[in-house]
Amino acid sequence: MTKTVKPDLRPGNTHFSSGPCSKRPGWSLEALQDATLGRSHRAKIGKNKLKLAIDLTREVLDVPADYRIGIVPASDTGAVEMALWSLLGPRGVDMVAWESFGSGWVSDVVKELKLPDVRKFTADYGQLPDLAKIDFDRDVVFTWNGTTSGVRVPNGDFIPADRQGLTICDATSAAFAQDMDFTKLDVVTFSWQKVLGGEGAHGILILSPRAVERLQSYEPAWPLPKIFRLTKGGKLIEGIFVGETINTPSMLCVEDYIDALEWAKSVGGLKGLVARADANAKAIFDFVDANDWIANLAVDPATRSNTSVCLKIVDKDVTALDAAGQADFAKGVVALLEKEGVAFDIGAYRDAPSGLRIWAGATIETADMQALMPWLAYAFETQKATLGKAAA
Repeated sequence: MTKTVKPDLRPGNTHFSSGPCSKRPGWSLEALQDATLGRSHRAKIGKNKLKLAIDLTREVLDVPADYRIGIVPASDTGAVEMALWSLLGPRGVDMVAWESFGSGWVSDVVKELKLPDVRKFTADYGQLPDLAKIDFDRDVVFTWNGTTSGVRVPNGDFIPADRQGLTICDATSAAFAQDMDFTKLDVVTFSWQKVLGGEGAHGILILSPRAVERLQSYEPAWPLPKIFRLTKGGKLIEGIFVGETINTPSMLCVEDYIDALEWAKSVGGLKGLVARADANAKAIFDFVDANDWIANLAVDPATRSNTSVCLKIVDKDVTALDAAGQADFAKGVVALLEKEGVAFDIGAYRDAPSGLRIWAGATIETADMQALMPWLAYAFETQKATLGKAAA
């Protein structure tokens, strides 16, 4: 094996974490100087900021005018749980999962809600379940983009327009980077910390008119904590969807989200954001195609994520190791990159197969992604040299 020389060029931005993700290019604390700190979120100035965040979300994502958008507690997790606990029950449910977060929603519905009529459609990491088997006369829960597997649904064509059930979509690593047909989705959730590089702890919940109708016509058999309640007296709490949050939000984080949304508009809105993510992912895919020691975890190119790109090491000397040895090898590659200060937090998710997970979302500059690629080769070959020394 020819030894790769340590690259001279380093990424200007070394933050490739899949959450919280890199801040937008050029970000600084100065961007938050207009935050309404020390003021009540119930005051006019606070509610106006929250309403602005909602309005900009609708504008950038092109959310239909009759869909409600609310800011809710506990990041994407809180938004998904609100939907599951508030909406499920009247119909059978089809749960679709192919990675850890989707599997977590399956567990919640089966073990916590204990719904009697649940069907599970699952697939191993790197693959999608057979979407043709889903019954959309039932409620359906799925992730659009599997953050820990790098596998996404290619589009919304598998969802019929005349469905009878609701579609509940965890879109946290897809929103702002992938085209989603809202007419096929009744609930969409995400957090600020992903594609736009916002801060954690806040979630977004988007509801279609059909989801609102369900909320107002159905009362779950189980008690709902205050932070899950979306209705009062059988009516939707409309204030949630104009900036009257359930609990106290961080106005500093709200300002940061507004800044990210304004930046999104400056790069061409949703179309520009998708193009940036696609270009970043292509830089990785081109590198993978040119190197036989690494491969995409996603088997089908049509389902490969353009945000959370997951890779596996397929070199024969590495795959000859047991699972623990392969995991240690991948961790060694990640550790070397961190030691060199060129990439941070790019190890595979703890429940996923060993390998790398590189964030390619819109806040990453393609030049930085391209600069990282030679370092992957250098780290791999440096780490592989330790195998030869161990054998000797």
